[in-house]
Amino acid sequence: MLKNRFSDYFLEAGTDEAGRGALAGPVVAAAVILPPSFSHPDLNDSKQISEKKRQILREIIIRESLAWQVAFVSQYVIDKINILNASILAMHKALTYLSVRPEFIIVDGNRFKDFPGIAHRTIVDGDAQYMSIAAASILAKTFRDDFMKKIHVKYPCYLWAKNKGYATPQHKKAILQHGITHYHRRSFHPNFPQLSLDFG
Repeated sequence: MLKNRFSDYFLEAGTDEAGRGALAGPVVAAAVILPPSFSHPDLNDSKQISEKKRQILREIIIRESLAWQVAFVSQYVIDKINILNASILAMHKALTYLSVRPEFIIVDGNRFKDFPGIAHRTIVDGDAQYMSIAAASILAKTFRDDFMKKIHVKYPCYLWAKNKGYATPQHKKAILQHGITHYHRRSFHPNFPQLSLDFG
């Protein structure tokens, strides 16, 4: 069972991102404030549970959290400011637009930038230790997966509905055969000769 709180603050927000290592699509972050009484035996790091269970948990998190928010940062911004800065930007956006201002922030990983007026703590593998970070990881992943399935319809050859934009052999083969789209992160493709061309 994951822990409900890291700090003694009532309004503790957990935040996490999804899509950091993908070749295509946005990076998506979520922030979640759970009530102190919240508990669910299936809640865990989004990578450790099935897609079906993630969808069920998403509805529970949305319904029972004190506040939640999801934020997207596009591939264009990723290419401009790099993926680390884009991931942190997405988390800051999600935190900014929460309907309730948190008193403390816990962040999955070991890199973050100070959020104005609110203290934070980075926690390596935090999504496998704290409920609010795990909940944020589930929201970020499911909302990003839904987006990748939607754009798969326009560009089916890349199999985004299945690989979600990550560097599977089939995805890399499709890039070599068809070039890149405007959804691809150009800074992630230094070895592909098609980069000098404008695919769209």
